[in-house]
Amino acid sequence: MIQTTNTRPVASNSFPDDKNEWLSATGPLKIPMTNDYLFRALLQRSNHVLKGLICSLLHLLPIEVRSVVITNPIILGESINDKTFFLDISVTLNDHTLINLEMQVINERNWPERSLSYLSRTFDNLNSGADYSAVKPAIQIGLLDFTLFPEYPEFYSTYQFMNTKNFTIYSDKMCLSVLNLTRIDLATEEDQQYHLNDWASLFKATTWEELKMIAKQDEFINEASSTIYQLSQEETIRLQCEAREDFYRRQRSVQNMLDAKISKIESLNITIEDKNTIIENQNATIENQNATIENQNATIENQNATIENQNATIKEMADELASLRDQLSHASRM
Repeated sequence: MIQTTNTRPVASNSFPDDKNEWLSATGPLKIPMTNDYLFRALLQRSNHVLKGLICSLLHLLPIEVRSVVITNPIILGESINDKTFFLDISVTLNDHTLINLEMQVINERNWPERSLSYLSRTFDNLNSGADYSAVKPAIQIGLLDFTLFPEYPEFYSTYQFMNTKNFTIYSDKMCLSVLNLTRIDLATEEDQQYHLNDWASLFKATTWEELKMIAKQDEFINEASSTIYQLSQEETIRLQCEAREDFYRRQRSVQNMLDAKISKIESLNITIEDKNTIIENQNATIENQNATIENQNATIENQNATIENQNATIKEMADELASLRDQLSHASRM
């Protein structure tokens, strides 16, 4: 059943005073809301925000969520490196459904494979000796700051395993979802009813003024904005977020170099294909010309054969004429 907008908690100003401090903040956000460390810190710091986001992504009413727990937390503010920092977040919903979340801002051109790897790892959750029917449902959700399939742009999409002929679902215990933060303009009415467009707008916000406008729409997003303000005031967390931004810059630099090389290779391939096409056309022209020459040679051979036959006929007629002359000459002497 589709939830209507009036079943969702609306933001209010009933928060304690310390939670309303953020309302006085102005100007640009120092840390982008798509920062994956900030994303993780936000969901770890506020279980209420985590619940609200999960409800929107899975189209659930808050009353349907008894518990939502992050099972791979980190110590916020502690130094991280590529070996110890897990980008993805593991969540257990109602002690039954396993969810994998990740904020991904850089298109490394491997998200389908990466998300399938996360999903498979999450789905492999049977205890030793347990029956296969006891496996818990697994969901992987990527919040992407890029369009996964440019030829098929979509704001929120979900994928399942199904029969390619009759579309029968193979199993409803595994699925993948993608929230495209760059195409909020494609949000459907259903997306808006579950406030997914508001969450996407939250993550794409660049100023505190934007956050204030968005927070008016939803209680969970209001608390998310307040929590983000509190997190941004904690130096250890802010430093880790800034370290992630430095990492993003390096990654983007590398990605730009790779994209430039890929573009150059693609351009060279196009040039090579064009030249191959020209060569193929030239070869086809040569083959046609050779075929024409062969046909002309065959015609000449036929003409020569005709001439030879005509010459042989003429010779036979000349021989017959000579024989007749000899006969006439012999007859006249008699």
